[in-house]
Amino acid sequence: MSDATVRVNAGKFDTAIGGDVADYVALLKPRVMFLVVFTALVGLVAAPGTMHPVLAIAALLCIAVGAGASGALNMWYDADIDAQMARTAARPLPKGAVTPQEALTFGVVFAVGSVLCLGLMANWLAAGLLAATIGFYLFVYTMWLKRTTPLNIVIGGAAGAAPPVIGWAAATGSVTLEPIILFLIIFIWTPPHFWALALTRTRDYERVGVPMLPVVRGPDETRRQILIYSLILAPFAMAPSVMGFGGMLYTVTASILGAFFVVFAIDCYRTREGEAADRAAKNLFAYSVLYLFLLFTVLLVEQGFGIDGGSLPLNWTF
Repeated sequence: MSDATVRVNAGKFDTAIGGDVADYVALLKPRVMFLVVFTALVGLVAAPGTMHPVLAIAALLCIAVGAGASGALNMWYDADIDAQMARTAARPLPKGAVTPQEALTFGVVFAVGSVLCLGLMANWLAAGLLAATIGFYLFVYTMWLKRTTPLNIVIGGAAGAAPPVIGWAAATGSVTLEPIILFLIIFIWTPPHFWALALTRTRDYERVGVPMLPVVRGPDETRRQILIYSLILAPFAMAPSVMGFGGMLYTVTASILGAFFVVFAIDCYRTREGEAADRAAKNLFAYSVLYLFLLFTVLLVEQGFGIDGGSLPLNWTF
């Protein structure tokens, strides 16, 4: 890896073959993978019926590998722009640790393997949903939306919102309204989450020609959209309580977390100059991660351990 080199010329990469385990782990986008697995776990645990714990763990592993494959394929396709952005310049492809062909092969093998294994160990509905999610992230978001429209995150967010549905389908072989609600919570959460980050990386996106909302519509409009989505998200996150699969603990937690989300969004909307504006956007971005994690953690606790009125307790059998 130490002698790996990279030359960026007209968007093409010439790289020496190299890379170690850490580089291939980085291709999987492990931080994104963790969130995918966690939300899939909530969908799986909240689902009614029974599932052997070994099969449940295997299903989650397949979903994790599928998410990692999406990350690798995304890095393969976006290597040209990743090399020009400060946030992504140290990724394995731009720094020359992994060749484009290696990244592509790695991603394709993991994608196909994860779908086949999920179908064999769980069911083919879940496998089909995983395949559709990987395909959507690569072909619709990465290859099309990301470089053509400021709606890239809005529409592309469907890929990141799918794991709870896949987890539910893995456990039940069906999709009902409950996992769709979980999907919609993440779907609505994604734009304010990512746009908060984009506000701090506008110059990077301008440099590589990616039409992120702050580039195309400006930071003020981006802040307005963040606030609108936040005001929709806070009450919509109460839907599990209304539908009966979120108990009292979830209701209280979602209310408090939603109120703070709106507070951070208002601060981001009002603070528009200098370092304070960057700080407000970074604070919202950081809180948004915590928000989703805590929201789904409470659902996991209620459903997994049958406490506080959760209506669908975990029923795994050995």
